Amino acid sequence: MIDPKKLEQVARQIQDAMPQPVKNLGNDVEAKVKQVIQSQLGKLDVVSREEFDVQTQVLMRTRQKLTELEAKFAELEAKLDSAADSE
Repeated sequence: MIDPKKLEQVARQIQDAMPQPVKNLGNDVEAKVKQVIQSQLGKLDVVSREEFDVQTQVLMRTRQKLTELEAKFAELEAKLDSAADSE
């Protein structure tokens, strides 16, 4: 198995040996790729992780309230049934 640290070291040595214009070209390409990816992601119907986490918390609170309301409703239903049976 190839040691990942050794591969990183070799890659760093190759990068350090490159002439500055080649390094700049690589940086320009990387920046352009990031820009294109961000642009395309902006066109998709996606949400940020932060927004997803907020909505998850809202959903959890909503489920908890629904469970509480269901329990209250069942209690009221039971009281109505017992009141109707005693009449």
